[in-house]
Amino acid sequence: MAASDADHHSLLSRSALRCCAWAERWFPDAWVFTALAVLFVAAAAMAAGAAPTAVANAFGDGFWSLITFTMQMSFIIIGGYVVASAPPVARAIDALAAVPRSGRAAVCWVALLTTLVSLLHWGLSIVFGGLLVRSLARRTTLNMDYRAASASAYLGIGAVWALGLSSSAAQLEANPASQPAALLHIGGVIPFSETIFLWQSLLLTAVLIAASVTMAWLVAPGPAHARTAQALGVSLEPAAIDRPTDGATSGAAARRRPADWLELNPLINLALAALGLGWLLHQFASLGASAAIASFNTYNLLFLSLGLLLHWRPRPFLDAVTRAVPGTAGVLIQFPLYAGISGILTLAKGAGGLTLTQHLSGFFAHVAGGGSFPLVVGVYSAILGFFVPSGGGKWIIEAPYVLQAANDVHAHLGWAVQVYNAAEALPNLINPFWMLPLLGIVGLKARDLIGFTFVQFLVNVPLVLFLLWALGLTLAWHPPVMP
Repeated sequence: MAASDADHHSLLSRSALRCCAWAERWFPDAWVFTALAVLFVAAAAMAAGAAPTAVANAFGDGFWSLITFTMQMSFIIIGGYVVASAPPVARAIDALAAVPRSGRAAVCWVALLTTLVSLLHWGLSIVFGGLLVRSLARRTTLNMDYRAASASAYLGIGAVWALGLSSSAAQLEANPASQPAALLHIGGVIPFSETIFLWQSLLLTAVLIAASVTMAWLVAPGPAHARTAQALGVSLEPAAIDRPTDGATSGAAARRRPADWLELNPLINLALAALGLGWLLHQFASLGASAAIASFNTYNLLFLSLGLLLHWRPRPFLDAVTRAVPGTAGVLIQFPLYAGISGILTLAKGAGGLTLTQHLSGFFAHVAGGGSFPLVVGVYSAILGFFVPSGGGKWIIEAPYVLQAANDVHAHLGWAVQVYNAAEALPNLINPFWMLPLLGIVGLKARDLIGFTFVQFLVNVPLVLFLLWALGLTLAWHPPVMP
C-alpha cells in the first residue's frame, strides 16, 4: 500500500473512531431511545390537539397489538442462531474457510458470503460471519487483517439484509394477520412479488453486494499493514460457539438417568422435524413458494425444523436455544413500545379530527412530489434508523404515514417498502447496536470495526439513494389490495 493510501485510510478510520467514541459516550441503550420516542410522540399528539386521555388510550390500545409480530421476530433470532451454531454448519464453515489464498481475498470472501446469507436470514448471517472469520484467522499463513474481516462479516446487516427473505417490513406487509388494523387499512396486503422480488429490487441488491465486496477489497490492509487476530490479542482457541456439542457422547456416563436417555434420543428431534417439514411441504404445495415463504410462521418453522435435524438430539438443540434467547431481550421489551407509538400515531385524534399519521403523510406528500418520494423517505429513514436501530419496530412507526404519503403522491407501495428497507440498513454501518452479537463472537470492540464500515457507509449512502430514485421512476402506483 502506498504511503498516501495509508494516510488517507488512517484519516477515514480516525474520523469513524471519533464518531463511535462520541456515540458510546453520549448514546444510551436503544430501549431508552424508544421510551423517549414514546414520550416525544405523545407530546406531539397533544400539541396537535389530542386530549391526554385520548393519547393514553391510544398508547394502551396499541401496546399489545404487535404481540404476534414480536414473537415472530424473536423466533427469527432464535432460529438463525440454532442453525448457525449446529455442528454440521460449523464443519461447513471450516470448509469454506479453506477457499481463500490471501488475506485480502479472505476479507472479500467473508463480505460475499455474509451478504448472500443475510438475504436468507439476517440472524444467521451474524453468527455465520463471526464463525467464518474465526476459522479464517486460524490460517495464520493468510496474514489476514482480523478487523477488516470482522467488518466484512457485518456487511450483510449494513447493506442488503432488509432486501431479503427475513425483511421485517416486507414480511409484515405480506402478512395481514401480523399487522395492526389501522396499518392494514392504509397499505393493504403487499406480497413479496411487489417488494423483494421486483426486478428493480433484485438489481439493487446485486449492485449493493458487488459494491460491498469491491470496497472490502479496497479497504483491506495489505500484508505489510495487516493486524492479525494474534497481533490484536484475540484468542482463537475453539470456544463453545465454535464447536458446540453434538450430543453424540455414548456410554453409561452419558446416560445415568432415564431422563438422560430421552434427552439424547434423536427420535424425538426426527419426529418433531418430520411434523414441521410435513406442514411446510403442504404450505408450499398449496400456496406456491413465493406466498409460502412470505409467512413468518412458515419461515420460522422452517429454521426450527432445520435446527432440530442439525443438532440431532434434544439436549444440544435446547442448549443452542438457551444461548440464543438472551439475544431476543431487545425485541421483547422494545416492540410493545413501538406498537404503542403506532397506536398514538394512528388512533389519537387532534384538532380537526386528524391523527399524527395524517399530518405527517400530508407533509411527505407536500415535499415528496415530482418523483422525489424515494429520496425524501430514504434520507428520513436512514437518519431515524440511527436512533431507532430496529428494522421491524421502526417500520411500525414509519409505515402509517409513509404508506399514506405514497398513496397521496401515487408512488408504488411495494417500492415504498423497499425504499425503507434499503435506507434502513445504512445506519447499521455506523451504529454499533447490531454489532454486539458479532463482537461477542470475534472478541473485538466496535471501534475496531467502524473504521472499515464507515468507509462502506460513505460509498453506500449516495449509491443507495441514487438507485432508489432512478429505479423508482420505472414503477407505477396502484391502489392498496385489501385481504
